[in-house]
Amino acid sequence: MSEDLDCPVPTRPEAEPTRASSRPAMASLVPGLALVLALAVAGTAVGKAFPLVGGPVAGIVLGVLLAALKRPGARWRPGIGFASKWVLQVSVVVLGLQLSLPQIVQVGVGSLPVMIGSLAVCLTAAYGIGGWLGIAGDLRTLIGVGTGVCGASAIAATAPVIGAAGVEVAYAVSTIFLFNVAAVLTFPLLGHLLGMSRHSFGLFAGTAVNDTSSVVAAATSYGGAAADYAVVVKLTRSLMIIPICLGLAWLVRRRDRAAAEATARPRLQVVKLVPVFLIGFLLMTTVNSLGVIPAAAHHGLGELSVFLITVALSATGLSTDLAALRRTGPRPLVLGACLWAVVSATSLVLQLLTGSL
Repeated sequence: MSEDLDCPVPTRPEAEPTRASSRPAMASLVPGLALVLALAVAGTAVGKAFPLVGGPVAGIVLGVLLAALKRPGARWRPGIGFASKWVLQVSVVVLGLQLSLPQIVQVGVGSLPVMIGSLAVCLTAAYGIGGWLGIAGDLRTLIGVGTGVCGASAIAATAPVIGAAGVEVAYAVSTIFLFNVAAVLTFPLLGHLLGMSRHSFGLFAGTAVNDTSSVVAAATSYGGAAADYAVVVKLTRSLMIIPICLGLAWLVRRRDRAAAEATARPRLQVVKLVPVFLIGFLLMTTVNSLGVIPAAAHHGLGELSVFLITVALSATGLSTDLAALRRTGPRPLVLGACLWAVVSATSLVLQLLTGSL
């Protein structure tokens, strides 16, 4: 019976073949998109009620739970696939409207070594520890970038560049969320234990906590000044998405070219190297840097970006292969724990060395 429901209704033969072939393609997106949007709205509501969780994490969890109860059939898949790919890329483009190049100047030259240093150490550790644990390359890349840059947003930007599977995205987001919660609960206590100032703790939270909601939750408990500075550091840290995605795109292109190479050696084309959505991200960042976007619109655009990421991750949750998730086992969680500890310790050590602790 379910198979009958999933089959498309036949159209009249030989009746306007061109338009008839395009309309069903668009119409086929509606059921899946409606389902994903409903989940995203529910996830956003959960995120508003529990800011520590956030909409994107709630959306992906709701998607996984629904898929566990009843895996969506063929009728729903076109819309779900569209959301998990195209809406995901649009969300990254909109994310660029929250960022501006002058923010780097605002956080000061002294804080950049802490951000860049902790990111470099995190990515190196992800490669080394992940390889030692036997974790697949794409999954350890997602966990490394999510931990080192900005959580779900970085994972959303990186996944289409490396062609990561939905189950890897789901596992990476869940892992990052788990240690975000741990950071919110423990970092303020650690800050008071070390006698950190509000400025120092803001830098620590902005470099060692990932998703914005968790950064705000951790830093707010330390004081308003700490929260304000932490958010600026976090947004500046998000700009690292640009060079990381470019580097990963180059590595993927090089790997694919080596695999397909025959007698001729094609020249690497920079235009094809850069993903289109990343170009959109750069354009939106430039537009915001020029002051074209009114300050009053920033909050709304930020909410839109988070909602689009929630839509995309809800679709990813619906597409998750739970059997593959179980087969992955606990090793990615071990990697997440190691990277969380490494980034936290590196941030503190670099703050001490640069005199910002």
